Amino acid sequence: MVRVRAMRTLENAMRRWGFYRVAGCDEVGRGCLAGPVVAGAVILDPRCYIPRLADSKTVTALEREHLYDLITRKALAWSVAAVQPAEIDALNIHRASLEAMRRAVMAIAPLPDMIIVDAFRIPDLLIAQRGVPKGDRRCSAIAAASIVAKVTRDREMVVHDASDPRYGYAHHKGYATAEHLAAVARYGYSPFHRRSFKPQSSLFDTMAHPPSAEFE
Repeated sequence: MVRVRAMRTLENAMRRWGFYRVAGCDEVGRGCLAGPVVAGAVILDPRCYIPRLADSKTVTALEREHLYDLITRKALAWSVAAVQPAEIDALNIHRASLEAMRRAVMAIAPLPDMIIVDAFRIPDLLIAQRGVPKGDRRCSAIAAASIVAKVTRDREMVVHDASDPRYGYAHHKGYATAEHLAAVARYGYSPFHRRSFKPQSSLFDTMAHPPSAEFE
């Protein structure tokens, strides 16, 4: 994916309209077989420029870690929230993604007075908001939120890999790579997998090789 530097054009316009605490919001992990969907919400400080902000999918892991440190130190406010696999299965992934974003926004104190969201509108919020198509590429606050969410989720997947290395979470972060699918076919699903993920649900319904006691 081509890297495009995110801009503050929309955020600056909203501040001129009287919305000072403008929060960008985005989620990551929507298309994974395993792990949570994680949302970030970030209110950038208009006085503190953070260079090279871009959609988390277009920067390297090392760059994301560096940007994460800058964002969390320089932002006026930030938060992350997660919806875990069991709740994703109960809600469906779309509703779970929206719920993660709602929780992330509501965790900011004091609350923002405007939210800009990548593509969607977040239900059940009595706060002004605007969905921005391809917002993670266009708006710096949404790009910052995507980076905070991505780094948080990746770190959680590495922790799970350390506790159960069979599936290779540290490498693929829960996405449906050939390595991951082969591990699921061999070991079956774990409590960290989403059983509602339709393209591979048949893999989760058969456990040809039950997990060993070491990982139970």
